[in-house]
Amino acid sequence: MRTLNRLTVLQVARFKKHGLYSDGGGLYLQVTKTLSKSWLFRFMRRGRARGMGLGPIHAISLAEARIKAMECRRHLAENIDPLDHRRAQQKTAQLAQTKSLAFRDCASQYIEAHRRSWKNEKHAAQWESTIETYANPIIGDHDVSHIDTDEIVKVLEPIWDSKTETATRLRGRIESILAWATVKRYRSGLNPARWKGHLDHLLAKPSRIRKPKHHAALPYGEAADFMACVQREVGSAALALQLTILTASRTIEVAGARKEEFDLAAKIWTIPPERMKAMREHRVPLSTSAIQIVKPLLEAGTGLFLLPGGKDGNKHLSNMAMLQLLKRMGRSDLTVHGFRSTFKDWARETTDYAREVSEAALAHVIGNQTEAAYARGDLFAKRAGLMQTWAEYLASAKHSKED
Repeated sequence: MRTLNRLTVLQVARFKKHGLYSDGGGLYLQVTKTLSKSWLFRFMRRGRARGMGLGPIHAISLAEARIKAMECRRHLAENIDPLDHRRAQQKTAQLAQTKSLAFRDCASQYIEAHRRSWKNEKHAAQWESTIETYANPIIGDHDVSHIDTDEIVKVLEPIWDSKTETATRLRGRIESILAWATVKRYRSGLNPARWKGHLDHLLAKPSRIRKPKHHAALPYGEAADFMACVQREVGSAALALQLTILTASRTIEVAGARKEEFDLAAKIWTIPPERMKAMREHRVPLSTSAIQIVKPLLEAGTGLFLLPGGKDGNKHLSNMAMLQLLKRMGRSDLTVHGFRSTFKDWARETTDYAREVSEAALAHVIGNQTEAAYARGDLFAKRAGLMQTWAEYLASAKHSKED
């Protein structure tokens, strides 16, 4: 008697009685009380009888059922439970359909998940800025499960030589985002943004790239003329840049400034620790020119931020806004941060103020521990005088440069 292929196509069609009809090798034709017919594979697994449906006869022919049964027997020979194997495949397919996420959304979720663990808001702002500027235009709308090495290279290659430090940080951030996506089961497989043993074969080692010659900061002798040009520009970015130059502040300190931080009666702007690089509160003395910029901004709208980035005022000005303004002005040779160097050079070379006063104005941390131990004050009164002198110097070319 045959152990396999016992049934014929004619028999399968003619069976009218409820029951199981063996084709051999664990394959059965199952006929229900309502005379519906389907294929069943029966097997023993760890001493327990199990049954696995293979489909109805109107969809699966006898020949196809035998092929499916043979695959099940092969799994058993490899010590794989065919029923568990199918369930795992179905789960994987289901996850592939339901767990999809665009890279830009994945990046946003990653940043939100880690925001509290980072030392300050500036760190999160840097993540958001680099991802939005360099990654999202290329892979932002791509499903993270489909992002591969070629796409990562497309993001990094254009800035790898010209902005090496930014590019290396961006690569690490993309790697972290994709690793998070893998743990969250939005993607699987190796991380295409990993460096060692992967991208290091495609991109030059950062330490061996000849560093580009950085543009010098604006010479302080040109600062007044430049300030006059900025004052002729319109919009929040122009006001932000003026305030940044007048206070010798960093981008995130000005862009993220909240209205509640300003006391115009005392002529003080108090920046909280979380927005300072040194993670400590910084009091900024406001010159007459700075107050002229701040006052109308405080009186405008009801939002939280001095320089809102949205209609509701609950988002601050983009960290890239001032840099974009410089580009529109045809001054791509300058950076916002460079104006701090302009201020420092001016204070050192044209004023009698001690070095520690200008350093305090820049919110620099004193490196010498002994010196720091004795520097308990913030030299606010002296800094107020310095910043007023700086503002007057910046205003010196205003009238001569007006059209």
